[in-house]
Amino acid sequence: MNYGGSVEQGRFKDFDSMLLGMTLLLAAAGVLAIYSANMQSEPHLQGLYLRQAMWIGIALVAAGIATAVDYHLIQRLAYPIYALLLSALIFVEVSGHIAGGAQRWLNLGGVNLQPSEMMKLAVIILTAHLLDAKESEENLGFRELAFPLLMVAIPFLLVAKQPDLGTAGIYLILFGGMALVNGIRKGTLVTVAGLVAILLPSGWFLLKEYQKNRILTLLNPEADPMGQGYHTIQSKIAIGSGGLWGKGIFEGTQSKLNFLPEKHTDFIFSVVTEEIGFFGSLVLIALFFFLVMRLIDIIRHARDKFGALLVTGVTIFISFHALYNMGMTLGLFPIVGVPLPFISYGGSSLVTNFIAIGLALNVSLRRFSSEF
Repeated sequence: MNYGGSVEQGRFKDFDSMLLGMTLLLAAAGVLAIYSANMQSEPHLQGLYLRQAMWIGIALVAAGIATAVDYHLIQRLAYPIYALLLSALIFVEVSGHIAGGAQRWLNLGGVNLQPSEMMKLAVIILTAHLLDAKESEENLGFRELAFPLLMVAIPFLLVAKQPDLGTAGIYLILFGGMALVNGIRKGTLVTVAGLVAILLPSGWFLLKEYQKNRILTLLNPEADPMGQGYHTIQSKIAIGSGGLWGKGIFEGTQSKLNFLPEKHTDFIFSVVTEEIGFFGSLVLIALFFFLVMRLIDIIRHARDKFGALLVTGVTIFISFHALYNMGMTLGLFPIVGVPLPFISYGGSSLVTNFIAIGLALNVSLRRFSSEF
């Protein structure tokens, strides 16, 4: 990596307003999509777009704090942040709120928060800190990877037990991606790949029955069109019926007639694509692409290794969520609770997304600063 940039006092003019602007544009599109998805739903769902707008305000404040506090202080707080969110996950396990058959939420004054979402940021921060702390500049081996992997494995097991294997898996993806960018010894990489190839088939027997059905449904959703395959089939119908130009804003029939399930969360991309069509969805995808490219540019010009690794984690976080969610709605991946960043309804995920962008803005703003 190149942690370049001249050393001079950081100035406000170095603030990446383009990155923030793209983030706000995506969030605004999300409010519009949630409003459209629930226009003809039950009364308690019709006002969700207003709650999403409220969450954007809260998320902006959180992102502002994440930007203002020097990221080197955040590095020094890596363990306390991790411990706080790990405690929240343990509390969820003990007395968390149950919804949809899963115990994932904490009820705080009538507001349900999902600590497993915020834990993604703790994994990014702690992994960046641990990799940055390695004194040797050589690529990582098993000895160097063992302790960071253990720290990621603990929340992985807690969240997988909720059960939320999708979110738990993202912790491993974040760790693995950041370690790869940092550098892993070739022998270690080959050995790990071999072990995964050998052990992966046995993982099938550890899955719950509904998790197995999701994978089987991915291969042939028509085998159970009114059961396990219903979500995928209806999502494909919505996307396909949008054609090239879409049916028009607020004119999507799959969502209005309530054929499309989870339409304001997991399948919000299906709602959007039905209304704005293939070319409109390309614009949305392009917006995500340029946002990710902006993040990569921040990595290239980061002041130090920790800053570069921190934004690397943010980049993997945003890009993986976007790619998986879109692929899931197209029937390319198993259906799990992976929201579309900034678009899907949900306060916990929205605040987490904005804080992630705030961390990237933090690194970008201080790329020329000599103050540590």
